[in-house]
Amino acid sequence: MDLKTGITIAQIIIAVLVVVTILLQNRGEGLGSFFGGGGEIFRTRRGVENLMYYVSLGLSALLVVLSIVNTSLS
Repeated sequence: MDLKTGITIAQIIIAVLVVVTILLQNRGEGLGSFFGGGGEIFRTRRGVENLMYYVSLGLSALLVVLSIVNTSLS
C-alpha cells in the first residue's frame, strides 16, 4: 500500500468520524423545532458536549490538511 492510498483511506475514516461527532452533539432541540416550535434558549456547552465540539473541530481541520496533502501528491 502506497502513501496516496493510505491518505485516502485515512480521509474516509476521518470523514465518517466527523459526521458521527457532529451528529452526537446534543443541541437540546428534538423534534419540536422540526414542527415550528422553536424554544430558542441560549446555553453554553459543558462537559462531554464541549469535548465533542472540539473533537469535531480538530477532526475537520485534520481532514482539510489530509485533503491538501492528497491533492499535492497527485
